[in-house]
Amino acid sequence: MNHAVFTDDCVTAKELKITEGVLIGEPAAVIDTDVGEDIIRKGDEFADEIAERFAADFERPEDKMCHVSTFAVIGGTVYMTYYANTKEPSEDPKNQTARLVYAPADDLKNKTFLDLQTTGDVVDGRLVDMVYDTIFMQKDADTIYIMWTARVEGNYYRFYCPFTLSTKTLGEIGVNRFKVGKVVNDFSATGIRSALAENDIPCKKMYSDIGIMQKLSSRMENGEVWYYSGAYSGDFTCIIKSRDLITWEYVSQPDFPNLSQWENATYVYGDKCYYFVRQQDTTPYGFLTAYDLVNGTWEKPVLVGDCQSRSDFIVYRGGLYLFHAPIDREHIGVIKIDTDNLAGSSVVLQAKMHTSCFYPFIQYYQDGELAMSYTVARQHIRLARFTLAKYL
Repeated sequence: MNHAVFTDDCVTAKELKITEGVLIGEPAAVIDTDVGEDIIRKGDEFADEIAERFAADFERPEDKMCHVSTFAVIGGTVYMTYYANTKEPSEDPKNQTARLVYAPADDLKNKTFLDLQTTGDVVDGRLVDMVYDTIFMQKDADTIYIMWTARVEGNYYRFYCPFTLSTKTLGEIGVNRFKVGKVVNDFSATGIRSALAENDIPCKKMYSDIGIMQKLSSRMENGEVWYYSGAYSGDFTCIIKSRDLITWEYVSQPDFPNLSQWENATYVYGDKCYYFVRQQDTTPYGFLTAYDLVNGTWEKPVLVGDCQSRSDFIVYRGGLYLFHAPIDREHIGVIKIDTDNLAGSSVVLQAKMHTSCFYPFIQYYQDGELAMSYTVARQHIRLARFTLAKYL
C-alpha cells in the first residue's frame, strides 16, 4: 500500500435531520401482481428460455454461500463479481470475500478467480471485520473498478480496486469519496452523515451497511460525461453521479412520503433519472418514480407489486424496462416503462422461474441480445441468456 487510504470526515457542528418513513397515500397508479393469462404465458416461456440457455455458474466449487452478482462481456471475456462465504453456508459478512471471476465467452469453464478482500484483512493498518456487496463498473476500454462494502473498525466504507483488462492485473485498493456541496468525505457511513448534515440535507434513517448500485447510465453535462447510479443505507436511498467512478456526488432523494428501504435501481433516460426502490415489508409495493434532472423535481410515484427485493433497469430496442421480483424471489417481472407518463407503465411478463432467482442483473451479451446474472438459493452465481424481443 503506497498511499494513505482513509481520510478524516468533515467536522460539522450541525445535527443530521432524520426524515421518518410514511406510507405513500395517493400514487399516480398501482401496478399489481394479479395479471392476465397472456402475461403468465409469456412468463412461462421466459422461465423456460432462462433454463434452456444456461451459460455457466461462476462460484467456486468449495464456496458455501455466494450472492449479489454483476457481469459484463468486454472484448470477448465475461467478467463477474460477487461475494462468497468460504467457511460456512450462511450470508454472514464476518466470513465473506469480495471476488472477481473472468473467463472467455467461448470457454466459460476456463475461469480465473481473484479474491479482492476477505474479512480479517488489514487495509492501511486497519482491520476489516465485515465484507458485503461486491460490484464492478467499467471506467474505460482497458479498466474496470471492482467495488465493495466493508466494515473497518466499526465503520462501513465503499472500497474500489482497479483491474487492467489487457494485463489482467489488479491495482491498489482505495476508498470511494462522497461529495455534497463543497464537502468531500470518504464514502462511508459517517462520511455520508457528516456531508449531508453540513449541507442541511435531511435523510431517512441509515443502518447496517452502505451500498452503490452496479448499473451505470450516463448524461452529458457542461461538455462532460457524468455517470449515474443509486446509493443506499437502510431507509436512506438517493441518486449519485460521478465523472471518474471514484468520487460520487449526491444528486437528490425522493421528496415525497415513502417507506423506501435498501437497494434503489436508477437509470438516466433523456433528461430524467428513473428510479425504482423496494419498501418496508409492511407494504406489498415498491415504488417507481423519476427525477427531472433539468427542473430538479420528482414525479408522483407509481406503486408496483413487489416482494421487496433488488431490481434493475435496461434500455432495449429504444424502450426502458424494469426487471423486479413481483411475488417472491422465485418470480421475475418485466415492466415496460412509459417514459411520457409513468402511470401508463405496463407489465410485459410475470414468470415463475424454475429456480430461485435472487437479484437479477441485466446486461448485453456479445451477440447484441441480453443476458441475466442472478443468485440461485445463495449457492450459485448463474448466467443465462435470453431474447427479450420474443415477449414484446
